[in-house]
Amino acid sequence: MENWKNLLAQTTFRYMDHSSTKIFDQEAYTALHSFAIDDALALSVSDQLSPPTMRLWVHSNTIVLGIPDAKLPYINEGIQQLQQAGFHVVIRNSGGLAVALDNGVLNISLIFPDVKKLSIHEGYEAMVSFVQYMLRDLTTKIEAYEIVHSYCPGDYDLSINGKKFAGISQRRVKDGAAVQIYLDVEGDSYKRASVIRDFYVTSKKGEPTKFSYPMVDPNVMSSLSELLQTPLTVKDIKIRAMNALLEVCEHVIEKEFTQTEYAYYRKRLAQMKKRNEPIILGKKDS
Repeated sequence: MENWKNLLAQTTFRYMDHSSTKIFDQEAYTALHSFAIDDALALSVSDQLSPPTMRLWVHSNTIVLGIPDAKLPYINEGIQQLQQAGFHVVIRNSGGLAVALDNGVLNISLIFPDVKKLSIHEGYEAMVSFVQYMLRDLTTKIEAYEIVHSYCPGDYDLSINGKKFAGISQRRVKDGAAVQIYLDVEGDSYKRASVIRDFYVTSKKGEPTKFSYPMVDPNVMSSLSELLQTPLTVKDIKIRAMNALLEVCEHVIEKEFTQTEYAYYRKRLAQMKKRNEPIILGKKDS
């Protein structure tokens, strides 16, 4: 059996669907909360308080920035441009650069224990293989390699015929890891990429920077619906994700946060809010 199936073929796997706005906090549910939730689950899995977990999440009109993006020379202007266009802006705690989320983009987090025994690449490969398996009846052409001029480019960009539809990041906490993927399922992928392109133009203004930021070309990105010429929806992919999980592990349970996990979450949420204070206060982190 392939190594990725070994990672998922646990006796029990936990499933959490956070793709709606209903969540266990009084605050509006944003990507800020999702990254705190994944951290809390990684801690819980690390401490053997929870089985491995698959979590689904969706956020509307959101631009998630990477840590290096916060160092752009005119980041304030870039963020203001996004906010004036109606986007919620968040700086995440995992790797990578800016990505666009909306109701046509499904995020999947696979949260594994015992990651000190696994390389970073094995975590990424598990997600790549899971997505290939999940869509195997629709295509055998999904490849993983960097798509130059995409937003948030990386070695584990997922593409079909050279057009990117997904990107993967990974966040490790203690002995747990959240491997996170965004899947551009439906909607206007060209518009999403154009928003990120314009953000970099405004935030950089052609100045030299120590970090290499992408020159985004919307033509190298697309949605699964466009690439497969099939009217797929986020709901369709959620069903496929659950069915794939059921096929590779023995038991799937649905269980909301315990009191311990909620305490982890509150602490991690406070850290995320502190990281995002420069955005909330409208000034660049020094």
